[in-house]
Amino acid sequence: MGLRCSRIPRPASRRYPLPTPHRSPDVPRVPGRPRPGRPEGGGVPPRARPPRTRRTLLRGRRPHWATRVATTLSVVVLASAGIGHAVVTSLDAGIARVDAFKDMKNRPEAGHGMNILLVGTDGRDKLGAREKRKYHLGGAPCHCTDTIMIVHVSDDRNRASIVSLPRDSYAETPAHTDRISGERHGPHPVKLNAAYAEGGPQLTVRTVEGMTHVKIDHYLEVDFTSFMKTVDVLGGVRICTAEPLQDPYTGLDLPAGSHTLSGGQALQYVRSRHVDGAADVGRMRRQQRFLAALIERVTSSGVMLNPMRFRDVVRAVLGSVRADRDFGTEELLDLGRAMRNFSPASSEFTTVPIENMGYAVEGLGSTLKWDDEKAGRLFRALRDDRPLAVRKRKHRALLVDVSPQQIRVRVENASADAGLGARVDGELAATGFRTTGEPTSAPDPAVRRTVVAYDPGWDRSAKSLAAALPGSELRAVAGLGPTLKVIAGPDFDKVRRVRAQDPNEGESGVVTGDEVVCS
Repeated sequence: MGLRCSRIPRPASRRYPLPTPHRSPDVPRVPGRPRPGRPEGGGVPPRARPPRTRRTLLRGRRPHWATRVATTLSVVVLASAGIGHAVVTSLDAGIARVDAFKDMKNRPEAGHGMNILLVGTDGRDKLGAREKRKYHLGGAPCHCTDTIMIVHVSDDRNRASIVSLPRDSYAETPAHTDRISGERHGPHPVKLNAAYAEGGPQLTVRTVEGMTHVKIDHYLEVDFTSFMKTVDVLGGVRICTAEPLQDPYTGLDLPAGSHTLSGGQALQYVRSRHVDGAADVGRMRRQQRFLAALIERVTSSGVMLNPMRFRDVVRAVLGSVRADRDFGTEELLDLGRAMRNFSPASSEFTTVPIENMGYAVEGLGSTLKWDDEKAGRLFRALRDDRPLAVRKRKHRALLVDVSPQQIRVRVENASADAGLGARVDGELAATGFRTTGEPTSAPDPAVRRTVVAYDPGWDRSAKSLAAALPGSELRAVAGLGPTLKVIAGPDFDKVRRVRAQDPNEGESGVVTGDEVVCS
């Protein structure tokens, strides 16, 4: 079965993998010997046994966007679990449809891979009074988009790139008819989430395509009501935080450490905007971390090997999904089968680069203005079906506050080993620190322990550098300036790999799923 969507050109030689047989490909059948797990002479008929497919995934995404993603893509997971065409067809029939591409013209040229616009809407009206009170969901639903993201699934179906588009982004809508008043509007500036309020899914798609020049192949819309049930059916999702997280607006209250969040707690986690000063940008980062954790939960918990559990998950999320008319049974099955090897490491997350966090616009107030040059490179990578991450990290790095790429370092050698300075400088540079490349001899050769000297104004950078030098001593030196100094002593062993806990502290702002899940 090939994808029916005519918007995605595919080479003539492309073939999708056939459904995984019930017999495990890893266990050859030996004549006269019963299959593993099946009693000799009969036993459970093949149809009743859980399918032995490899875990697949392209589902889980969650509230506010996690919600949306978790909801809609869980359907994809079901398709990949090999439960059967009839079951998936019944799921397809339960999805509400929306014509998001009606009469659209002058659209961007199709690239490679599949681009899905995931839109999350406020669906608190479906929750009971008790849940609203418990999770701080009072007030009337706005029926607007609180989350917008592009999910790019690579042409080989081995990678998913998720780009969050802030709801307060400065945007310009094309000419359209207001869906409420029927009034005809010319092009005008808005905050991105207002496009849905004025023109629904179609205007949202047109506005996003105009801003990104990325052709949208499918539209999926979910409210966050079913998200809570989905997480609960999965038995919760584990997240980790280095700092306490508190938000009086959502009721979120998590101490530092590892936590398995229930559905309601997960909703609080991904909705919180007042945990730090990063507002919506910080919230999107937490949503990305949660989505990575959700993917890990689904791929490692055996959900896809248990049809009954999978059925329960899907039942928990259906009823809140709206999709374009071309995203149906065949697409779910094809995409699901192709995603058998999907894992957290196969996913990468980023937020569109922002140039001005407080771009004032008359009539709109403060908006977020994109960095046109950096955003252009990002969306060009999506069109060209290229990975967003600069490089894949093969080993887990220690999390620090400041990215090595932002820390300037000068190395001095205080040991009898004449080559130690060059060695330390080289290892720091290989880890990402901005070294001078010209190590010198220390004035005091009597140092026995490696020292990180720093100006008190750069204490966060100093702690991040010291983390890369196990056993080193921190020494504040007033007036040293922004360049930190490493005085290498004879105790030096090696440089430990570190990276910023906040992926946006780095150079690319892209993080892969396996880098943000709990270790």
